[in-house]
Amino acid sequence: MSVAAPPAPPLGSIDALKRVKATESDWELRLRAARGTATEAVQRARDESEAAVKAAQAAADAERAEAVRAARAEADRLAAEILAEGKRAAEVASRGEGKRAADQQDAILAAVLAGFVPD
Repeated sequence: MSVAAPPAPPLGSIDALKRVKATESDWELRLRAARGTATEAVQRARDESEAAVKAAQAAADAERAEAVRAARAEADRLAAEILAEGKRAAEVASRGEGKRAADQQDAILAAVLAGFVPD
């Protein structure tokens, strides 16, 4: 409930000057308190945003590390697969399997002519 303001005293009254000065002091205190509250709110927002940025950076670093680990594992798996395939191909080639007949010409001629003995 609001209290009605007292009637204004006649001009030039010292009481009027005292009331003006008291009102100015009151508003200065209110302004100082509002500035303090605003400064605290801004600082709190800065702190929260810095914490959010740091958390996002940490999450990004963790995701990047996981992606690198997964890529390395996949590369190792592919390398092992390629190596095994190469070994199988080398084994087949060393047995002569999979070669074309033209590549085996000397071996075929030796087998065919083995039964003929020079006179």
